[in-house]
Amino acid sequence: MSLLLLLPKFSTPTSCFNFVPPPPQVTIRPHALRCYHSPPSISTPEATLTNIVNSGVIACLRAQSPDVALEAARAAITAGISVLEIVVSTPGVFEVLHQVVQDFPTTTLGVGTVLNTKDAENAKNAGAKFITSPAIVKDILDQESDDLLYIPGVMTPTEILSSYNAGAKIVKVYPVSAIGGVQYIATLKKPFPHIPMVASQGITTDSVGAYIDGGASAVVLSDAIFDKKAISERNFTAIYHLAQLAALQGNAAVKRKEKIYPG
Repeated sequence: MSLLLLLPKFSTPTSCFNFVPPPPQVTIRPHALRCYHSPPSISTPEATLTNIVNSGVIACLRAQSPDVALEAARAAITAGISVLEIVVSTPGVFEVLHQVVQDFPTTTLGVGTVLNTKDAENAKNAGAKFITSPAIVKDILDQESDDLLYIPGVMTPTEILSSYNAGAKIVKVYPVSAIGGVQYIATLKKPFPHIPMVASQGITTDSVGAYIDGGASAVVLSDAIFDKKAISERNFTAIYHLAQLAALQGNAAVKRKEKIYPG
């Protein structure tokens, strides 16, 4: 008897590789923030930092509407992204974040480009585990939080050390590609090997490994995952595949770094 006759019938391999699980249909209610309270968080900034370092990639999403943002986030997370931020300029950002938190409670979710304490508080209330800024927002940095990790944006050695001494557990080097790219990160890590750094701006998926090898704890990927054309055309399948590739590159770079620097 042929062995093929004994095997259960599954769908073809091609359909498995091309399938993207459709996101559930959810309606985003305006002003939903007034109507919910997030459950008590068991996360800590230290745990969030560990998740970011273990991922190697922070997916940065900006979209022109809440529904596009929600579906793009779902596509990326389903593809393997474990750390994702939604830029604060995205319409309905806090309502979208709250819904994604409900759908993917184990994913490390945050809000990007936060410039004031009001948005920081709204992000926290919506379920964010971290927030990022393109610069140092002193009012946010001065507010200690037991469950929200703040990642200020820095560019110079003085800003890096000042942020760290003020309590920042990790900093975001921005705009990294405009000021030296991988080489700049590697140079900064020489005097500051103890300060975790995220590289941000203009990074492509194929350079993820180089940045992490150079000393970055993680990189921010924006257009490399949420391609502008794919977003405008609502091509969430394309986003899924870009996110899958980014997640694989991040995981490979982190594992390689762990072998070189165990413990």
